[in-house]
Amino acid sequence: MTTTITVATVIFDCQNPAALADFYAKATGGRISHSDDGFATVEGGPVGLAFQRVNGYRSPGWPDDAKHVHLDLQVADVEIAVKELVGLGAAVPEFQPGGADWTVLTDPEGHPFCVAAGG
Repeated sequence: MTTTITVATVIFDCQNPAALADFYAKATGGRISHSDDGFATVEGGPVGLAFQRVNGYRSPGWPDDAKHVHLDLQVADVEIAVKELVGLGAAVPEFQPGGADWTVLTDPEGHPFCVAAGG
């Protein structure tokens, strides 16, 4: 391919865009750059995050094979980050396939994401 392609934004389907944008802005240190009833965006990282309302939205669940995408977040200390993210509204599902390498969490609407040491 000769054209350079840059991933600009990852967009999540959800029930409450403003609330999910607030969670991810706090979790990543980003800032909400737009928010209304149907769409919200978070800027400040290497890739923007956006959240769009979908009527009748259903969480992908975990460890449901129907999930389509998830974020991998790198942190200096996984244990501290997990505690802080849970304090923001994340949940720690029972099924944890990463052992000591990573921890799976779910955001307030049930999207799974992983937290691992690095960065």
